Amino acid sequence: MKSDAQIQKDVMAEIKWQPELNASEIGVACKNGVVTLSGQVDNYHQKITAEKAAKRVTGVKIVAEDIQVGMSPVGEKTDAEIAALVLTALKWNSAVQEEKIKIKVENGFVKLEGEAEWEYQRSQAKKAIEFLPGVKMVFNLITLKPKTRVQDIQKKITAAFQRSASIDSKAITIEVTGDKVVLRGKVRSFAEREDAEQAAWAAPGIVDVESKLEIDIPEPAFYN
Repeated sequence: MKSDAQIQKDVMAEIKWQPELNASEIGVACKNGVVTLSGQVDNYHQKITAEKAAKRVTGVKIVAEDIQVGMSPVGEKTDAEIAALVLTALKWNSAVQEEKIKIKVENGFVKLEGEAEWEYQRSQAKKAIEFLPGVKMVFNLITLKPKTRVQDIQKKITAAFQRSASIDSKAITIEVTGDKVVLRGKVRSFAEREDAEQAAWAAPGIVDVESKLEIDIPEPAFYN
């Protein structure tokens, strides 16, 4: 099993590997596999990118993220200006039904509400505004209201798991109740868990995915 010092080193290397991040702006600490990220970045997307980079590292159990989003006083935006930028970004994203989305901005914190038919439309709405200047945090409260129901959701998710090179489909059980999916079992990393969750969300008609997947970090083998 990796030591905390090695995990910290690997997380720092992974953050440095991301071209959109300045590694010198982000602090990394690790204790008992729990990684804490601190510092300040220019936009919300960079904050999320740093968190995802840390989760990809083997041995990381939890990521505690304390990165702040800030701009120089010259580049600061008012909430009205941010709202206008958000509205424009949603209109220009063809995957988003912007007419069904309500926007609220307060102190740079953006709240999205409304409805979408598919999870990808919901996630695209959030991604469309992560880069915008002045956005400190995005709360995606858009609910899913699918038009169709598919009876063989479990088979479709299982097939998606089997197609994926990063998911051990035999180690995960899938429970479907109505429009909700529950995933159980053990995975080898944060990345595998997120891949499984995303594959489940991609199934048509699903409005909720509850992940009970546990990260199983193997113990090192010792030989005489």
